Amino acid sequence: MGRTIGVLAAHQIATGLVEEGRIVGSVHLYPESGSSAYFLDGMPAESISQCILDQIEPFLQKESIDAIGIGLPGIIREGIIQESPNLPQTKGFKLEESLTVALKDRNLTTSLRIFNDADVIAAGIAATRGQLDKLVRIWHLGHGVGYGRYPWAAGVWEGGHTVVSLDPKERFCGCGGRGHLEGIVGGRAMRLRFLDMEPEEIFANAKAGDPRCAEFVKLWHRALAAATATNIAMEGPGKFFITGSNARFVEIGRLDIYLHEMVRMSALQGSQFEVVATGLETGIIGAAVNAEIAARGNLTPYGQ
Repeated sequence: MGRTIGVLAAHQIATGLVEEGRIVGSVHLYPESGSSAYFLDGMPAESISQCILDQIEPFLQKESIDAIGIGLPGIIREGIIQESPNLPQTKGFKLEESLTVALKDRNLTTSLRIFNDADVIAAGIAATRGQLDKLVRIWHLGHGVGYGRYPWAAGVWEGGHTVVSLDPKERFCGCGGRGHLEGIVGGRAMRLRFLDMEPEEIFANAKAGDPRCAEFVKLWHRALAAATATNIAMEGPGKFFITGSNARFVEIGRLDIYLHEMVRMSALQGSQFEVVATGLETGIIGAAVNAEIAARGNLTPYGQ
């Protein structure tokens, strides 16, 4: 593997130079640490593209770069942001084309690809654990719910919007759909459901014996198990990594029991959950790894 640039652009832009699955030097943040962590939320799509360009251009002027990978929230298909609830102003924006043209205008041509942010976190976990030859799946639990998959494969992969309930009252998902995993497990949804409590208070009260909170914690785990079971039915058993700020609420034992109740065919049993801590570095490495694999013309090394 050569030298690649990895970028994670969610609420701010984190950029790093990656070699052999590790960051070389320091991570560059824009805006810098201590500034608003939600800097990109109201920024026009064209301005976000320019900000990313400003972050990667210095690397290209100093280093020989094989590929550039960029991870950001939303449905990313063929270089276009088809939908992004976290950055709605980017809907329909051809980010890959915008950056490629801008680099060409500066005589800085290299392979550039954009990916969903959860997918690059999955790739980062695979790279840092020496599992680039395996299928890696993640649930990222935070304000919303992201589903990430390595190796990258064409598709929508919006696992957070998996339907886990037929109750029409389950309408807390940020996309407006009903019965979604994110509408139960997502941090935003929990705040809407319990207007007088933060997520950590809900889980603390459940442990203290509050029946309403305890019933919800059961629902929360069953929803995550149900979405996992659906994925297993489509792609088979394996390990699922759980990360993000709300992964701290996961009770692995409870989740295992619920999943076993839902997955009964012997050929589909044997999956495991593991809670892992990830950070900006994980996403940067994953974006770079996915980009280099794409530059080699091999997007799906798993199983080969």
